[in-house]
This record gives sequence, C-alpha cells and structure tokens, in this order.
Amino acid sequence: MQTVIAFIVIFGALVFFHELGHLIFAKRAGILCREFAIGFGPKVFSFKRNETTYTIRLLPIGGFVRMAGEDPEMVELKAGHRVGLILNEDESIASIVLNNKDKYPNIRVIEVEEADLEHNLFIRGYEDGEEEQKTFKISREAVLIEDGVETQVAPWDRQFASKSLPNRAMAIFAGPLFNFILAFFIFILVGLLQGVPTNEPELGNLTEDGAAQEAGLQEGDKIVTIDGNEIANWEDIVKVIQKHPGDELQFNIERDGVTKEIAVTPKPQEVEGEEIGIIGVHTPVEKSPLKVVTNSAEQTYEWTKMIFVLLGKLVSGEFSIDALSGPVGIYQSTDIVAQSGIYYLMRWAAILSINLGIMNLLPIPALDGGRLLFFAIEAVRGKPIDRQAEGMVHFIGFALLMVLMLVVTWNDIQRFFL
Repeated sequence: MQTVIAFIVIFGALVFFHELGHLIFAKRAGILCREFAIGFGPKVFSFKRNETTYTIRLLPIGGFVRMAGEDPEMVELKAGHRVGLILNEDESIASIVLNNKDKYPNIRVIEVEEADLEHNLFIRGYEDGEEEQKTFKISREAVLIEDGVETQVAPWDRQFASKSLPNRAMAIFAGPLFNFILAFFIFILVGLLQGVPTNEPELGNLTEDGAAQEAGLQEGDKIVTIDGNEIANWEDIVKVIQKHPGDELQFNIERDGVTKEIAVTPKPQEVEGEEIGIIGVHTPVEKSPLKVVTNSAEQTYEWTKMIFVLLGKLVSGEFSIDALSGPVGIYQSTDIVAQSGIYYLMRWAAILSINLGIMNLLPIPALDGGRLLFFAIEAVRGKPIDRQAEGMVHFIGFALLMVLMLVVTWNDIQRFFL
C-alpha cells in the first residue's frame, strides 16, 4: 500500500506540474482552456472553475490541457438548423440549445439562416411564428448545450491557432519546462531538510555498530591524517579506508580544538565483486541556502546530461528496447526506492520529472517536442503547415507511442512477474 500511495503521489505530481505549465502559459496568452486532465480515459472526478473543467481520469498514462482550437471547433450551425436561444438581459445570446429544447422554459426557438460562432459572433434567422428575420449577437462567454452538456463558445481570438508563434510555442514548451523546475525545487527541498554533501575532511552522521562508532569517532571530527598520510578532503578519506579492509588505521583527528589519535579498523564489504573497507560514516553535509541552491542546479544539470547520454546509447543500439521501462517498471523501481527512505523517494521523483521533461521534448509526433518541431518548420516557411496534415501526423505518432507503451509494459511484466 505504501508503494501504491507513493506511486500515485509521484505520478500525479509530475503530470500535474507538466500540465500546469501548459495551462498557465496558455491562459497568459488568452487561450480558452476547456479541460485540465490528469490521466486518460473515463472521468473519475471533475469540477469546473471559471471556464476550465478539472478532471482526474482512470488511466494513469499522462494528462492533457484541452485548448480551444486544437480540435475542430464546436459544431457548425447551417441554414435550416433549429436551435433554442437563451438570452441575457441585454438580449445577447447566453446559451444555444441544440437539442432537448423542451426542457428549457422561456426558450426562443429560431430557424437559422446564417451563423458565425467564431469571428462575428451572431445568429440570424426566423423565430417560430414570426416572418421578420432577426439577428442576435452571441456573448463571448456563451455556451452550446447538447444533451445537457455545456461547451463554451470560443471566439477566434481565444483559440490556440490565433495566437502568435512565440505564444503558441511557449504554451507547449512550458510543460517540459515545469518538469525541470519541479525537479530543481525537489532537490532544494531535500537539500534544506537533509543537507547537501561537502568535500570537507570531516565525518558526517555515523551508523550504528559501524567501525567508526565502535572506535570512538564522532560526527564533526576533522580528519588531519590517516596512518601519517595528510587528508585534504572527504574523497581522500574514502580512498584510504576503501583500500584497507580489515587493516587497523591510525586516525589523527581534531575535535573541539584538541588533537587525538584513534585506531580504526575498516570492516570488509564486497561491492561488485571487489572487497573494500567501510567504517560506517556518511558524507558530511551543510544546509547553507546558497550551497543548497547551487547543488540543486548541479544535480538537475547532471541528471539531464546523464539521461541524454542514455538516450544516445539507445539510438546507437548500445541499449535495446528491453532497457526501457513503462508504468509497471517505474512502479517496481518506486517500490525499491521507497524502502530506502523518504529522501531517496524525493530524489527519485526529481529524476523522473527530469526524464518526463526530456521525453516530451523529443521531436516525436504527438509529444510536445513534435509540436515544437512543427512550429520551427512554420517559422522557417513563414506560414503554418496544413492543420489536417499536422493532425494526422500527430494521430499516427500517438498510435505508435501507444504500441510502444504496450510493448514496454509487456516487457516489464515479463521481467518482474514471469
């Protein structure tokens, strides 16, 4: 149960912040965002605030922000359609009822002669029982009602395609960007709570029943020499100890301004087929805000670089597709990490967030990187690519990604359960 909760929290946080990036910058650009969703498939929970519906969906394989204009916009009201109108106090249209009109009292039914739901925002036609043609202005916040479900009308200037190329690109790029920002702040939080490693020649926290504790060493002891060899930093301490499993070493230390000699015998431990010495001491840490921020930036950069290197090996064939993990593999890894403690789990979440950001930036159709690639082509051409053609490319890309997801998930199941 602990792993299930950890997985749900981590997955939810990563997807939430990714989609939050899209939502914030889309709204900043004036785009109507119809839905903010965590997961795909049937709705499990939803509520509406202002003009956006926030939903949690059944399948935990991602999320999305549905922006007006990304899909074919609304229905087209053609001549001859009969619709019901609910008007505001200023006689502008607040709601357009497409069916089940008898459920709405005081509705005004009109046979459409001409309508424009995007640019000029009007409906012109004949009311029942009247011969005079009337024109009704559509409110910018009007809704279409079909089968009892309301969908807000999106004027052209509220649609994704109407925005400048930089605004559209930023609305898409913001998703992966927020994953990197999330990772950076997780590393900061861990650093503030646990401290960040330093390279000072001092002892950090001592483990119980370790050789250091048994010999009488204490946290904060500064190591001056070991067996007469000068110690300049933490790495020097580690190198000497690891080379002498089972050998008694003379530690010359400073404690509270007093120099002491303490004999310590590192305990042997086998690591990757090689025997090394350990004394049960953790790396010294500090919680300086400046050091924490600097270290968090370094960790974000180093993990980003490492993931790109691994991707390069996958492309070059050094890794096979069997090395990839899907939700099942991530769940199993989360289970292992969760057993090591909350700080390891937080770091794991940061690494997954960086990974999610990078994966979404790859120039693959249906991913954010694929959409950004189309924007780059548009910038070079000076005009957008045909929307239907682009939509078909993204649809095919999404289908192939789903196939890849199934293959990777099956590999995970075979690896862990069969």
